[in-house]
Amino acid sequence: MKHQIIVAGKPSLKYAKDGVAEYKKRLTRYGSYDLKHVKDGSSIDVSKRLLDGSQNAIRVVMDERGEQLTTQQLFNKINQWEMRGEKRATYLIGASDGHTQDLRDRADLVWALSPLTLQHELALVVLLEQLYRIATMQRGEPYHR
Repeated sequence: MKHQIIVAGKPSLKYAKDGVAEYKKRLTRYGSYDLKHVKDGSSIDVSKRLLDGSQNAIRVVMDERGEQLTTQQLFNKINQWEMRGEKRATYLIGASDGHTQDLRDRADLVWALSPLTLQHELALVVLLEQLYRIATMQRGEPYHR
C-alpha cells in the first residue's frame, strides 16, 4: 500500500525539520511514503486542497476530535485496508484553524494522535514515527516494543 501525507504548510521549526527528515529517510526502506505540502490558509481553502489531493484513497483526517488508536489498532486497520486491496492511504494534517466539518465527514477515519491539540509540525513528526513503527512491525523487525 502506498502512503501519502498531505500537510498544510512546511515545517519551519528545527526539531520538526530534523524529525521529518529522519523518518522520511527511515521509511524509504519500507515502501512508498510520499510527503506533500499544500499552501497554508483558511480552513476552507486548506480543506479543499486536502480533499483534492486525497481522491481515490483511504482518507485519514488527523484531528483531536477523532478516534484515539493504539499503535496496534492502527497496525490492524492498515493491514485490513491492504487485505481489502486498497492501494493508497492519505493522511491529512490541516493548518492552525483545523479541518472543516465537510472534510471530517468525507474521511474514512478521523484519527486523534492525542486528546491534546498538537501543533501541526509536531503532529507530522508523530505521524511519521507511527508509520515507521508500523512498517517495522509488518516486517517483524525489533523497533516496535
